[in-house]
Amino acid sequence: MPEINYIDVFFSVQAFQEEELRGKTAVIIDVLRASSSITTALSNGAKKIIPVADMSDAMKIANTMDQKDFLLCGEKNGTKIEGYHLGNSPAEYEPEVVKGKTLIFNTTNGTKAIKKASLANQIYVGTFLNQNSILNALKEHDDEVVLVCSGWQGRLSIEDTLFAGSLLHAITGGELPDSAKDGAKVAFGLFQKFGDDLEGAISKSDHAKRLAELVPNGDIEFCCKVNEFDVLPGMRDGILTNLNG
Repeated sequence: MPEINYIDVFFSVQAFQEEELRGKTAVIIDVLRASSSITTALSNGAKKIIPVADMSDAMKIANTMDQKDFLLCGEKNGTKIEGYHLGNSPAEYEPEVVKGKTLIFNTTNGTKAIKKASLANQIYVGTFLNQNSILNALKEHDDEVVLVCSGWQGRLSIEDTLFAGSLLHAITGGELPDSAKDGAKVAFGLFQKFGDDLEGAISKSDHAKRLAELVPNGDIEFCCKVNEFDVLPGMRDGILTNLNG
């Protein structure tokens, strides 16, 4: 496990430069909802997930593949992209839909964070649904770790920061030393305050309110479940697969 003073937290995609992740381990966090959908899809048998930064990149990749092998997935500003097979609700990624498929995945915040982290030595995708898998993976690292909260259009989001705080709380046994970085202190403190009622805190978040009229009933409740899946989405050569598989 890395020393706590080697763990930092960035609060949005815009909060870091690509070079800052070079040689480090990155955990990409987008609780509502890219991380949750990616984790659910891999748990339900998706073969691999190709994150892309925008619709143009998605179509370029799709045009190189057999139509029966892939699904175009994602959202823009919370809404399923016109012409895509799936949106960004974890409920859509059922086994009978995704099993054996390659998912080309494009979202407003989460996949942009994944792409921007490309200089990291290792990239994982984490959320409450696979918290233990992320913690177990980090135990194998002694390098610097950055918890990258996707945020919302450059702003802090409480749900991503809470998950970063939950990891820090678990790693430190609930006792954050003074040597921790400022970002870690902020995330840890937020989890201390709201961690006993994740769903309550997240359902009142700005992003949950924005999504309220756009997402299926139950999405936010589902995304707050802890350790639902033993899945470790990890990046190899631009492709996410389940490293626990």
